[in-house]
Amino acid sequence: MATTAKKGRAVRPTPTTMIDFHTHILPGIDDGSRSADESIQMLRAMPEVSHVVATPHFYAWENTPERFLRRRTAAWEQLRERLDDTAPDIRLGAEVCYFEGICRSDELHSLCIEGTNVLLLEMPFEKWSSRALHDLLELGHRAELRVVLAHAERYESFYHKRDWQHVADSPIMIQCNAAFFLRLRTRREALRLVKDGRIHLLGSDCHGAEHRAPNLDEAAQVIRKNLGEDALCEIDRLALRLLDGKGAE
Repeated sequence: MATTAKKGRAVRPTPTTMIDFHTHILPGIDDGSRSADESIQMLRAMPEVSHVVATPHFYAWENTPERFLRRRTAAWEQLRERLDDTAPDIRLGAEVCYFEGICRSDELHSLCIEGTNVLLLEMPFEKWSSRALHDLLELGHRAELRVVLAHAERYESFYHKRDWQHVADSPIMIQCNAAFFLRLRTRREALRLVKDGRIHLLGSDCHGAEHRAPNLDEAAQVIRKNLGEDALCEIDRLALRLLDGKGAE
């Protein structure tokens, strides 16, 4: 049985196509949406978004992949029965928090976005150890995975800048949150990174209808105003290729 709200299919990016690559819209599975009602409110607050990737938190110390996937399916079923034809295309994935031994796990593929080999990875919010950096780079260079670093703008104080160049030079893809573009103190840097091709994917990282509400539409307006529609379409083109299982090229 298909798990998407609409059957996934190749879509040509247009000015009305926008992909939210990082959300917590599934009800009752993590610290995101608390109910199907709230999930519907969140989706209605995304009028420009055509595709949503549902990425509930996966913590290896709380769940096995099998238990997580059962819980995700149950949460998805609660939401799916409430959707209508106006709903965006919803893909199921996970925001996988880094854990010791992640490179030895043989179940990472089950945590990728459905139908793809794309793994959304959250790194620690503390100084990165040499082991954590090594594991990130090893995963990033694996041919069978496409690693996307979740909300990369939030890690700046946790790594050495000399080490970040190794990440930038690797196949690891960078996802940044809409808030990066909406805060006045970070907006210029966010736009510069988009212009330089250093931000590959966008997400709202929304957690609720009011607290950390969907805001990707607002970030898109900032990008359009400053860099033009083509800059946004280029990001969405890449996101669609990843969701279609075609990779980044």
